Amino acid sequence: MNLSLIEAFARFGAKPSHKHRALSAIAPDGAMVLNCSKPYFRHPSHGVLRYEDKLSRESDETRNVELGRHLTLAHEGALPVRMVVASPADERGRGPTFHVRLDLVGKVVKFDGDHFIVDFIRQQPEVSHPRI
Repeated sequence: MNLSLIEAFARFGAKPSHKHRALSAIAPDGAMVLNCSKPYFRHPSHGVLRYEDKLSRESDETRNVELGRHLTLAHEGALPVRMVVASPADERGRGPTFHVRLDLVGKVVKFDGDHFIVDFIRQQPEVSHPRI
């Protein structure tokens, strides 16, 4: 489903600081919501979707400071990371669209102040056990 950035972040209860260009936010449940770009994903091992990027790739200092702060919080506090995936504007000039992966939960496994790695794994559905 193609969503706006605001709608995508709202799926996790988060409100980005900028309605078109936010890179991250902290949701009310404490999770970090990360705006991801498709070219920075890879599969390092079975069941792991890795997102690897650098703050220095982004030229907007305000967005970098905010993302750096959120990555620090998530890394030091072992906060879960939720994924918003950006798709670029199409050939007809329509702006970027976004979708979410509700089934994946990530963890910041590396952040050195610039380079960061977030590993996402599929969240196991909760199994309800019958009461005896």
